[in-house]
Amino acid sequence: MAVIAPSADMVGRDAESRRLDAALQRARSGAGGAVLVSGEAGIGKSRLLREFRGRWDGDLDVVIGWCLDSGVAPSPYGPLPGILRGVLEALGDPTAAAAGPARAALRLLLPELGDGPIDRAQTSPEALREAIVTLFEAAAAVRPVVVIVEDLHWADDATLAMLSYLLRALADARVLFVLTCRVDEVRRGSAVRAFLAEVERARLMERVALQRLTDVEVRTLVEALVGPIDDGVFERVQERAEGVPFFVEELSCNAIGPIPETLREVLLARYDALGDDAQRVVRTVSGSDAPIDHDLLTTLAELPDDRLDEGIREAANMAILAVRADDTYGFRHALLREAVHEDLLPGERARLHRAFAEVLERRVQEGSGCQESALAYHWHQARDPRRALIAAIGAMERSRSSFAFSTAARYGELALDLWDQVPDAGEATGIDHIALLARLGSILRNAGDGDRALMVVNIALDEVDAQTVDPGVLVRLLRDRSMYLTSLGKPQQIEALQQALSEYEARAVDEPRLHALLLTLLAARYMIVGRLEEAVRLADEAFGVAERAGDEVRMSMAANVRGNSRVHLGDVDTGLADFRLAWSLASNLEAQLRYRVNFSDTLTNLGRFDEAVRLAQGGVEDARRFGVERTSGSILTQNRAEPLLELGDIARVEQLLAADLTLRTHRIFRTYTTATRVRALAWRGRFAEADLLLDEWRPHMHQIAESERQVRYSLWRTELDLTLARGDVSGAVRTLEQILADTGADLGQKPRLLLEGGRAVSGLRAQGDEAAALVLAERTRASWEHLPAALRPRTWCKVLDALLSGAPEAWRAAMAAADSDDVPVLFQTVARIELARALIVTGDRPARLEASALLVDAEERAVGYGHAGLKREAAALAEAAGLTDAAASGLAALTARENQVFALVAEGLSNRQIGERLFISVKTVSVHVSAVLRKLGAATRTEAAARYRSEGAPAER
Repeated sequence: MAVIAPSADMVGRDAESRRLDAALQRARSGAGGAVLVSGEAGIGKSRLLREFRGRWDGDLDVVIGWCLDSGVAPSPYGPLPGILRGVLEALGDPTAAAAGPARAALRLLLPELGDGPIDRAQTSPEALREAIVTLFEAAAAVRPVVVIVEDLHWADDATLAMLSYLLRALADARVLFVLTCRVDEVRRGSAVRAFLAEVERARLMERVALQRLTDVEVRTLVEALVGPIDDGVFERVQERAEGVPFFVEELSCNAIGPIPETLREVLLARYDALGDDAQRVVRTVSGSDAPIDHDLLTTLAELPDDRLDEGIREAANMAILAVRADDTYGFRHALLREAVHEDLLPGERARLHRAFAEVLERRVQEGSGCQESALAYHWHQARDPRRALIAAIGAMERSRSSFAFSTAARYGELALDLWDQVPDAGEATGIDHIALLARLGSILRNAGDGDRALMVVNIALDEVDAQTVDPGVLVRLLRDRSMYLTSLGKPQQIEALQQALSEYEARAVDEPRLHALLLTLLAARYMIVGRLEEAVRLADEAFGVAERAGDEVRMSMAANVRGNSRVHLGDVDTGLADFRLAWSLASNLEAQLRYRVNFSDTLTNLGRFDEAVRLAQGGVEDARRFGVERTSGSILTQNRAEPLLELGDIARVEQLLAADLTLRTHRIFRTYTTATRVRALAWRGRFAEADLLLDEWRPHMHQIAESERQVRYSLWRTELDLTLARGDVSGAVRTLEQILADTGADLGQKPRLLLEGGRAVSGLRAQGDEAAALVLAERTRASWEHLPAALRPRTWCKVLDALLSGAPEAWRAAMAAADSDDVPVLFQTVARIELARALIVTGDRPARLEASALLVDAEERAVGYGHAGLKREAAALAEAAGLTDAAASGLAALTARENQVFALVAEGLSNRQIGERLFISVKTVSVHVSAVLRKLGAATRTEAAARYRSEGAPAER
């Protein structure tokens, strides 16, 4: 039997190698990224990466982690500990000091970083993610880092969530992720398939798909492995291998013997040739999806040392087992392990897993440590439901405490499946069935699976016997049900909280902190649906309950909701005082971030955009100090992006949205961010992308809008922005009519909504439909005047008046108002376009000259803040009115007023002096000077004056 030559060259992968090298070069330059090397089992993914590493050895740091097949419930964060240890080794930083403020959270994955129990109060999911990112950034600052994650098809949910996060967080670092995956084995609807779709749709990863080898490449590989072969042998190899390199290798090693009839026989061919001891070693190792250490193998194989060593050596020489760098043993190919394990008899397989479990349990008793996930896997495979149940709940708790919520959910569901098979399940696990359901519901919600969380809590409620259960348990289950409904944007949120409060009072529960929380949650729900007076009353009651209990955090939350509700009612001064009180009582990070989120949103509604941006940014800085900048802090992305869009800083908005690191957040949060993303796309004129995104999310928005009026407002605003940006006046009018027909309570976002809707009225007038514009203007004005005066800034009133009346004098007042800081910046351009339109209608020459200057200014402003629709509108109006001459250039392109200004510029007069000479404002002079320089292609006034002296005075036009 021939032995595979380890020096054989890789065959048929030149193009794929070049793509990997190109991705590495991009990462070296600071444009980090990811490559998915995909293909069926045995296609050569790992070999391609070994060659890749060999080409660049010494020029970068390579760290590797493996996802392991642990059956129904894989271990959380499977490949990450190995990867992180590799990064620490590359940095020469055994204490992980480079991880920064969140370093302590790394002990969740690397327990060797400290002694004693982990202080859970000092860690969080955000801190763990932040520490990992900071560690990678530190390593990448020294040398480029390549992170290889093998066998993604076996990845646990916690690993997938972390990878999704890291791909975004490290997009600008010198880090290249290379993932291998058997994509053909990834089930439709699985977490891995969802992950791949997400990151590819977000353009975070490119795919390098490995195809089967051609006949020529197969022959080249076979001859490189075993030397020259005759055609008959080659045909037999090719017929069975079908171009899969691993199968070609396996068949080549058995080329002189009979060709196995099935693939399984191919995989087991070399195993069957092993001696008895070597087979026993291989069968033992097949019981674990992860490499095993020598002591464990010695115990389980039950062979004398010399025979054990000889068996290991024989299996390694036959390229079945590999001795790894950490002195553990594992299969060279996962397919071999699967084939050997499946070849065991059912009873033999169960006994093997029982042996594994018993040894691992003894290690736990001896203090050697063990992941409960391994015990759960082995006891489950050993068909011992009682022990599997105990281990599954232990694994659930361990995963939850390290914030691997998706993995914790899998173990929790495994525990539920096993529960009925264990007669004394409650006594064995120390937890009753309802408590398990409640815990699992919370875990599922944190894992982002709100639908299953709701299903689980409903099952728990169905099982509750109100006569015997602890009243607090029932109340908390009802509270949880409301929270899960809220996360999903589904109805019945308020009813669940009302029932919880009713049970709390009827059953005389005495937990003031719980009582205050229930009241605050219900007040917040009332606020969201527009029952504002009730919201203020309940929040006030919650504040009193929390105050008597001495709970400042609950007091802060209640004052926050109360202040928010009062602002919506128009009682702005009192509401702002409540916000100040909420901040003074916010003694922990949660309360502080809640304050910054709600108050920054309130400031945006009031037109105080700069303050809103600063406050939201302050929240990010708070999050940075606590080591959660890229996670909890990222919730403030929306609250920075929205006011920045109103200020016209579209580049920064796009930067924030591109770096939006809220990964598997609740549907309601993602809805708001998506609406802003659609508006940003519309701003840029990318209508096809905006339409696709809005069409995808509109059903979710409609569903959530049934219980959250703010989402209804957000959808209307998004549709207005999109239709107006593309010039679809009739579409904007339809949306405005929906707004005006709405009979629900008004919230603080309504004034901005009506201000934008006023542009639909102006659009009707521009199309010549004065009658329809007049009717819609009267309805819009009535709705505006119905709002509290404190929510209608004077500057906004002037802009809306001009939009609704269209009078030139109104537009002059609106233009001055629009230039103030509290008016959305796009109205600066709108005011100039509409005033120019009104002046053009008069027909006289001075008015047309002023209109021309206004449109030049409007277009330049639109270009300055990147609004494609307003730029197009200004240019189209100028062309339609004959105020531009596409054939004119240089001096001939100047208008009469520009001619006058040009002459005075040549005399050396300042803008103020020119204004005094021509009786126009300094601002208007500035607009004309800018137009002159642009049309002449001059960079400075001096250059323009020289042009004047060389070419003479321009002719009057």
